[in-house]
Amino acid sequence: MKFKKLTRNLTFWVLLAIVAGALLGHFAPAAAVQMEPLGKRFIDVVKLFINPIIFLTITLGISTMGDLKKVGRIGGKALLYFEIVTTLALLIGVGVAALVRPGAGVSTGRLDTGKVGEFTKRATEFSWGHFLADNLTLQVLLVAIALGIALSRYAGRKPVIHFLKEASKYVFRGLHLVMLLAPIGAFGGMAFTIGKYGIATLLPLGKLMVTVYLTMGVFVFLVLGAILRYCGVGMWSFLKYLKAELLIVLGTSSSEAGLPGLMEKLERMGCAQPVVGLVVPTGYSFNLDGTTIYLSLSTLFLAQVFHVDLSGAQILTMMGILMVTSKGAAGVAGSGFVVLASTLTAMKVIPVDGLALLLGVDRFMSEARSITNFIGNGVATVFLAHNEGALDHEMAVEALGKRLKPLRFRKGYTSGEYLGEAAEQASELARLRDNKK
Repeated sequence: MKFKKLTRNLTFWVLLAIVAGALLGHFAPAAAVQMEPLGKRFIDVVKLFINPIIFLTITLGISTMGDLKKVGRIGGKALLYFEIVTTLALLIGVGVAALVRPGAGVSTGRLDTGKVGEFTKRATEFSWGHFLADNLTLQVLLVAIALGIALSRYAGRKPVIHFLKEASKYVFRGLHLVMLLAPIGAFGGMAFTIGKYGIATLLPLGKLMVTVYLTMGVFVFLVLGAILRYCGVGMWSFLKYLKAELLIVLGTSSSEAGLPGLMEKLERMGCAQPVVGLVVPTGYSFNLDGTTIYLSLSTLFLAQVFHVDLSGAQILTMMGILMVTSKGAAGVAGSGFVVLASTLTAMKVIPVDGLALLLGVDRFMSEARSITNFIGNGVATVFLAHNEGALDHEMAVEALGKRLKPLRFRKGYTSGEYLGEAAEQASELARLRDNKK
């Protein structure tokens, strides 16, 4: 009976697929590399759902919210939170790199700089104008906010809202069907990574790899864990709740693959729909904690490799540049690696050719970046929902399976103002459970 239940668990199949992909990559690398389209196509299909889900979630959330001042307050708090937490991540990365010195003793004798030009070219072409023009998610976010505000002031909005709610149900049903293919995507992504780069590529830069993973682990469990504890939520129970999405992110090395599932689970956990709709999409552009840690560690790693002793002023300059460039990572093809190239180009102190050292292991560090970014945006949403009194205590207890601290609502506001949508979702989930029984 337990085995039958296990085989119906998506997490089990995703984990099995990751292990199978790693074994294929190690023992049959040529065949494993051919599996790359499986991972890419899965991510492409999931991406088709991201913008419709963001559009529907935000439009419905704002149009049913009532007080538009709350929308502006949540958005302002979110941006302030993103800046504080990513700056803290940057400081942790710089501090660990200075303490551990992962670049000390690394040889540069076999640098293959042939592929570096591609990334430096993209880096020099990057601009905030291109970032905003090419970032469809931000465009959809702005359109959804505008439409939500317009609907909230439109007297005949009920038929429109009803239509959007029905559309939302069908979009999520379609997503659930696609997520059944997650094991195939995870298998393809992991097989390609191990087959192309191989475990052996990790050995020369093993110290950097270990430093990156340990630093991100410390950040997740100490910094983000403390933020969750403030909200009365335990990090382990939170990660357990998101385990299927975390494994998908791990297998595909893409945090976007888990975005739709994250938004849905945060709503099931009791985070009000407007908060989820505003915070998660914005966070994917401006709250990249893992990318920020990776950029700071890698920059100082390359400085240590080339024996460049950065002064205090140069380190502050680097941090200032990273505060800006890291915000554009989501809008650049190649993500953190391209942004790292733009940072080195702007500093003009560390040889850009040193990026060749990271080419072989960047894919492995990408997994750590993606998972940390994913967790960071989930924590940001829970924190802001809790801070706004928009976290339903009973739904959170049911989802996480653990008792939380008493929920504190902001003075002058009631949970009902925020949680009408959440109550409807809870009722719908209860009805579905009853039907299954």
